[in-house]
Amino acid sequence: MTTTAFNAFQPSAHPPSGQGVNLSARFEALEQLVELGAGRLDPALLDETEALLGRAGQRLRLSGEHTVVTLAGGTGSGKSSLFNAVCGLELSPTGVRRPMTSQAHACVWGLDGAGPLLDWLDVDKRYRYARASALDGSGAGRDGGGAPEGSLQGLVLLDLPDHDSIRAAHRAEVDRFVTIADLLVWVVDPQKYADASLHRNYIVPYARHAGVTLIVLNQVDRLQPEEVDDCVSDLRRLLEAEGLQKPRILTTSTVAEGGIAGLREVLVDSVTARRARTERLATDLGALVDRFADFAAEPEPSPAVDDRRATALVDALTDAAGAPAVAEVMESAYELRAVDYVGWPVARTVARLRSDPLRKMRLTELREELRGAFTGPVGAQQGDVDNALQGVTDEVTVGLPEPWSRSVRAASRSHAASLPEALGISLKEALPVFNQVPRWWWLVKTWQYFLVLVTVIGLIWIGLLVIYGVFGAGDSSEGLLGDSGLIPYVAILIACTFGMGALTSSACRNVVALSSAKHGERMEDHMRTRISAVAREKVLNPVSAELNVYARYQALFNGRAPRGGSRAL
Repeated sequence: MTTTAFNAFQPSAHPPSGQGVNLSARFEALEQLVELGAGRLDPALLDETEALLGRAGQRLRLSGEHTVVTLAGGTGSGKSSLFNAVCGLELSPTGVRRPMTSQAHACVWGLDGAGPLLDWLDVDKRYRYARASALDGSGAGRDGGGAPEGSLQGLVLLDLPDHDSIRAAHRAEVDRFVTIADLLVWVVDPQKYADASLHRNYIVPYARHAGVTLIVLNQVDRLQPEEVDDCVSDLRRLLEAEGLQKPRILTTSTVAEGGIAGLREVLVDSVTARRARTERLATDLGALVDRFADFAAEPEPSPAVDDRRATALVDALTDAAGAPAVAEVMESAYELRAVDYVGWPVARTVARLRSDPLRKMRLTELREELRGAFTGPVGAQQGDVDNALQGVTDEVTVGLPEPWSRSVRAASRSHAASLPEALGISLKEALPVFNQVPRWWWLVKTWQYFLVLVTVIGLIWIGLLVIYGVFGAGDSSEGLLGDSGLIPYVAILIACTFGMGALTSSACRNVVALSSAKHGERMEDHMRTRISAVAREKVLNPVSAELNVYARYQALFNGRAPRGGSRAL
């Protein structure tokens, strides 16, 4: 999309001339606005815009040599008589019975390319007429205005049913043609030019279409000259009060000499310039773009959630997932597991002889048990997650139009339902492998069992000394087994091994206590890192992506290139 196309969106008090205006580029930009606003902006606005895009695309593909002009009006306004007068033939029925026109009648000047256009207009083939060959023999209209018939080449003139008809189908027909005609001609009469239904349903909603709207005060032959001026002045005042800028008002009469000369002249100018089609489409586009402007606030939006809010979110999700409690459990498990390696085996054997609830935890299976715990809502409660998401987008939505503010907040909660399970999985994957232990634990365990071995040998030695040295069993009363005087020394050796084992266990436990605290901190940091990744994937990235969509929308509307390199992290 070029900058020119973007700048074409800027509101203008007057519709573009239609010449040199790149409507295709402007409609392409409008289509991008619709794509960016889908699911975010007012659905009615998006539906209306898509309808315009479809209608404009079809109209631009059809004949640009023809100008579609509608004669619309209320009951008794004389539009059918005016239609016949311009055509020079009695093509549309007139009379006192109302309504006379039940379907749109079309008269075409110039047949080349008119067929597909009339098909698109959905004009019944029974009511299509052409001004060609023998029909042009008069060389001038019935009004005697003097304009040659050929000067209307390219005109498609439509006579519509009454807009105030009692039949809903007639009103629907008028509504349909009013949205697709290139030039709107509203025919009113001196008695009902202030008709409320006309002004409420058509003049006010299409007030900004003044450039492609013509008001015809018909049947002025019923008025005195001074009354004509008064009616025109009052009609102009009424139209301007309803927002129609510089309304074009003509007076006509189908019975007076030269009574439609002014109307014919306007029609000649329109078909000659061939700009009514592009002016109408440009005006329709401008009307919708003004409504899109309400959703493009000027301040530049923040590209993402700031670091402070992101950190607060990770902290809240960490607490919601119970990571600190898990780290504390793992710290305790680390200490308990260390006891199996660095503890004094004799003390452990004695401890097993009495009931120990901790042993029932089956520490060797703790990892699998914890892994099974961190799934679904058990890993993190939905309420805690919802609380963590509160306020994460408060700062980035400041100044955003309400639909975009709402969409950014919705993006932050787009994965709220899956967050508990994702947090549980992240904790599950962060758990350590328990069969990996520090090497020094094995060294200490080897040393401790060496001391146990020495103690056992010492006890056996004392037993042999008692048997052979004290009770005199056997033949030898001397040596290492028969000298009872060695008993105190062996007892001292056993006491030393007991003391060394207990001292080693105590010292190692102090070291384990320090390392377990660091182990818990590492575990919490590891879990926090994984939770941070989940927060970025499930919350922060969707918010950044939504802010990027708004930045593209704002840049597209305001005629700036989108922020370079801006994308979700």
